[in-house]
Amino acid sequence: MENQTGGMPLTAKERGKIAPYKMGHIAVRTSHLDEMLAWYRKVLEAEIAFRNDDMGFITYDDEHHRLAIVRLPDLVLPEKRSTGMEHVSFTYENLGDLLATYKRLKAIGIEPFWTIIHGPTTSMYFKDPDQNKVELQIDNFATVKEVDDYFATGAYLENPMGIIFDPEEMIENYEAGVLFAEIVKRPKLPEGMSPWDMLRD
Repeated sequence: MENQTGGMPLTAKERGKIAPYKMGHIAVRTSHLDEMLAWYRKVLEAEIAFRNDDMGFITYDDEHHRLAIVRLPDLVLPEKRSTGMEHVSFTYENLGDLLATYKRLKAIGIEPFWTIIHGPTTSMYFKDPDQNKVELQIDNFATVKEVDDYFATGAYLENPMGIIFDPEEMIENYEAGVLFAEIVKRPKLPEGMSPWDMLRD
């Protein structure tokens, strides 16, 4: 197996390859267009860029659309144990923004089903009205070198899942002025637990 430590490889450009320069958008199918548009607008603080009876495009930045939602009739939810995309992820600039988003969403009844410090990221996972998983996260390290150094310790190889955290406790620590590095420092697995014990689905 290559690159078990998780160290960052050279970029496609550094390897002399032509690759996309950014990720454009995500598209999802639904039978509940209005409900899905409303949920993503709330979660991502997005606005509608285009809308008709069959689809809606939303964006939260200068991209013409970050999410396309298409209405199709007679859709069914996929079985839990089926192949497909696991989740999509959106990164916030800092911990304060992530925690403020958590508080804002909780106040309107949208709460994460899983909050976990993976190691490289601190992440909160939500489910949209069609049960698609959406990760809101921050990077725990400021540079690629810091990520590489973290992977080199073997901690991620030992526990590639992470450690569950209490967002309310994290908010208390953040508001009390606890240093960022201490707040997002990932503890060791509790005695007798495996990484899979940290998974919430």
